[in-house]
Amino acid sequence: MAKGTNKRAARGRGAARGRSPEPVTASVDGGLAELVPDRDRPRGWTLLLDGKPQSHVDLDDPGYLDFEYQRRFGHLADLVAPPGRPLHAVHLGGGAFTLARYIAATRPRSTQQIIEIDAPLVQFVRSELPLDPGDRIRVRGADARAGLAKVPDGWADLIVADVFSGARTPAHLTSVEFLAEVRRALRPDGWYAANLADGPPLAYLKPQIATARAAFAQVCLTADPALLRGRRFGNAVLLAADRDLPLAELTRRAAGDPHPARVEHGRGLADFTGGAAPVTDATAAPSPAPPPAVFT
Repeated sequence: MAKGTNKRAARGRGAARGRSPEPVTASVDGGLAELVPDRDRPRGWTLLLDGKPQSHVDLDDPGYLDFEYQRRFGHLADLVAPPGRPLHAVHLGGGAFTLARYIAATRPRSTQQIIEIDAPLVQFVRSELPLDPGDRIRVRGADARAGLAKVPDGWADLIVADVFSGARTPAHLTSVEFLAEVRRALRPDGWYAANLADGPPLAYLKPQIATARAAFAQVCLTADPALLRGRRFGNAVLLAADRDLPLAELTRRAAGDPHPARVEHGRGLADFTGGAAPVTDATAAPSPAPPPAVFT
């Protein structure tokens, strides 16, 4: 168990008979981690870091995705290959391992790597929400970029970047040099997906799109229309590849989601960037911190 645990919860394997699970906390490198039970799902849990929601897991139904951005990642995992085909997937950033569990449930025999720098957080999640040993998910303790450098050339069908330190994506994971490392590790027909958090005036999001467009032949963005209009802070999911993207199906799924979103691509996405320049290691900066109102 990670050091600093304040209260034992009913383990992810199930609560004691007649007793409801309770929150459990632990001190991790990123601050105070807390697992809060979902009262609507007997084995559902939400992971928070310093009071900020990070991810949700239902151990009874890992195919269930609760958070808006996680559902959008789920759409991509569904469409990257024919249904049921096993994937080689790399997850940069661990959280509660939500998407890796989803892929293991929807694409059995997939082989996955999670790269997470916060070792106490990994220990906490693995202890309280155990992974199925048969799911072929390997968790590696490393910085995301350094860990990615150890992935063999052309190994991954899907690389997902969902890395936040203190609610901000580190600068070294935002540049064209970083995306060159992503491309090296991807199969020629592989996909790269990233969770990008920004708000008005979208000074972080627009250069990130320009960076992806400089690195990949095809790019699209799925986001709440209010975010795209610069009216709120939120999460946008970027998808990039060197092959055609299933834009019609992505658009249909985004529009029909419980959290409806818009898919931007092509000329519309290029216009949205407003001439922003690609980011390099020399010019990179972390993503902006969310305003306090986002978490109230």
